[in-house]
Amino acid sequence: MKAFQIGKQHSNNTLSATTRPEPVAGPGEAIIAPRLVSLISRDIQVLTGTYGPLQDPKRVPGTEGVGDVIAIGEGVTEVSVGDRVVCGHFANWLDGPFSTNIFNHDIGITHDGWLAEQVLLPAAALIRLPDNISDEDAAVMASAGLTAWHALTGKTKVKAGDTVLCLGTGGVSLAALNVAKMHGARVAITSSSDEKLAVARKLGADITIDYKTHPDWAAELMKQTNNHGADIILETGGQDTLGHSINAAAANGQIVVIGVAPGSNSPIPNYTMFILKNIVIKGIANGSRAMFVDYINALATNDRKALIAKTFDFDQAPQAYQYFAQAKHIGKVLIKF
Repeated sequence: MKAFQIGKQHSNNTLSATTRPEPVAGPGEAIIAPRLVSLISRDIQVLTGTYGPLQDPKRVPGTEGVGDVIAIGEGVTEVSVGDRVVCGHFANWLDGPFSTNIFNHDIGITHDGWLAEQVLLPAAALIRLPDNISDEDAAVMASAGLTAWHALTGKTKVKAGDTVLCLGTGGVSLAALNVAKMHGARVAITSSSDEKLAVARKLGADITIDYKTHPDWAAELMKQTNNHGADIILETGGQDTLGHSINAAAANGQIVVIGVAPGSNSPIPNYTMFILKNIVIKGIANGSRAMFVDYINALATNDRKALIAKTFDFDQAPQAYQYFAQAKHIGKVLIKF
């Protein structure tokens, strides 16, 4: 079968085409034929060698996607051949609280991912999709979407009237915009692009801030919220933006740290503000299968669609990665089989 592998991991163009034997489903396993794969920021970080330790150069990447079950192993009852399914990228985290053991099976990192004509996955981790969720919406849910859902419904319990601040217009931020609006919250979003901010407003953002025009974007947020600040902040910018996020937080605000974006300011800035504002800062890692089911059910009953920037053919996967790495787009980048 056709596949792609990550190669030597020194730039965003190390992805290379390869062929692999077709997988065989063992007990408790299923084979999926992907329809669409969605790129996320860590896919680029893997290629450039900046996401944790270097991986096996033969690793097949791809964190999130949607596909059809084409074979099942002995004892599988969770899915059947022909089911259209998704899978969270921590395949062992089915339910319950976070544990570091979830990192033992991370799709596209410790195990081969979606960027192949067939992918072998644990059947217990798979989720059947309702018919009214499109392939495009399904393909983008497992990483950015589930992370945003976990951040806003699991950790912070977003509610109507809250002000949610999303940094930038990446996948997590746009997914969080959707989830927050589902719950009646007000959403603020930052970007250095007026074009991206205009799109964010069309998607429902209530406050948009250009951080080139307003380098002290925390002060601008306080101004636009009558000095209230953000009740919930999704901190996707890394260490270099944490100080601004603390300044932008409301009293009793909650900051959810997401991702491993690098930064140069390792010491925690504005330390006294933790006490003065009674802020909670919490790191999260994606989410469990149970959370994913709740997220899918919410999407199935809400008319909020994913924003798609561009779709590439499977053979154009290297071009898709390079397009994504330029970070000039807004919305998700897909690879179609």
